[in-house]
Amino acid sequence: MRRYTSLLLTAFLLLLIVVAGSVYLAGAGRDEQHRPMREIRVYTTLPAEHAAILSAAYEAEHEVRVNFITLSSDEVLSHLKDQAAQADDRAASMVLADKDTLSKASAAGYLTPYLSEAGDQVSADFRQESGYWVGVWYDPIVFCVNRDYLKTLPMVPDTWAELARKPDVRIGVTDFLAADASANLLLSMIAQFGDKETYDIWRQIHPKVVQYARYLSNPVRQAGMGEVDVAIAVESETIRYLQDGYPLKVIYPADGTAAIITGTAMAVNGKSSDAAAARAFADWLLTDEAQQALQKQGFYFVPTNPGTLAYKTFAGKNMILFNQPVLYTAQQKHDFLDRWVKEIRFSK
Repeated sequence: MRRYTSLLLTAFLLLLIVVAGSVYLAGAGRDEQHRPMREIRVYTTLPAEHAAILSAAYEAEHEVRVNFITLSSDEVLSHLKDQAAQADDRAASMVLADKDTLSKASAAGYLTPYLSEAGDQVSADFRQESGYWVGVWYDPIVFCVNRDYLKTLPMVPDTWAELARKPDVRIGVTDFLAADASANLLLSMIAQFGDKETYDIWRQIHPKVVQYARYLSNPVRQAGMGEVDVAIAVESETIRYLQDGYPLKVIYPADGTAAIITGTAMAVNGKSSDAAAARAFADWLLTDEAQQALQKQGFYFVPTNPGTLAYKTFAGKNMILFNQPVLYTAQQKHDFLDRWVKEIRFSK
């Protein structure tokens, strides 16, 4: 009887241990569930759709929430200026923006350098030498040619001057006043060729333009539908339509082209507790995973990291880009565009 009682007591104690352990583990699980996720604040000039794709992909993989604050270039610079003067709890640790914005922020002293093994692989053409910003991808302007039209040509025009001289060609292009990427083309050509040669090229192209589009995708759609023979368009939209089966071919201008370069930078007076997470996210943007997240949603950019599979699969990764910096003031840019409008776009 005494032995039986001892066994019952032992079993009861074991049961208590098991129950107590279960309660502890359940509580620990609840603590883990309710523990706030680490968050990075990032100022960006990206479209909200692109930012949402990157944020969702990174959070799913790394359990770190990227809180993008979508702003214009001027707004990013204004926020960085305020933050550099006095940090607060809303300070952003990082910037993901176009090269022009990053260059201005760097020159104004709003950024702090960050050098990494991943960033070091990027060509010097796509990063600031002291590490104040690093390009992660770029979107060049290409000649998007209808394949049926291509079959009629004895020789494909592959320079800006040749395209301008080509007779009987129907051209589609996005209005320079409608999109930054399109305006950047005109300004980059002026920096590269000079204003006289650039305006001469566009005077010859203008009579052949079927329609100045409002959106970057429209010229590509027109070329795919045979409404124009050649679209002067961003490569990302061209590849998207190619993926959808449109009869198009990409021609990379042999005398160079413009591109919108997107890059990362660390902000001055960013939250110190978020610094390591922000640097990790910047490095992740240079990986295949970031490119795959964008490509799954139909966005195709040329990676700057030559070590990625995405870089190796781009046919135009060795294209020639204009090498003259676009260092014009806001007033100079306005004047160049205004001259194009008066002398070419709406000339009598």
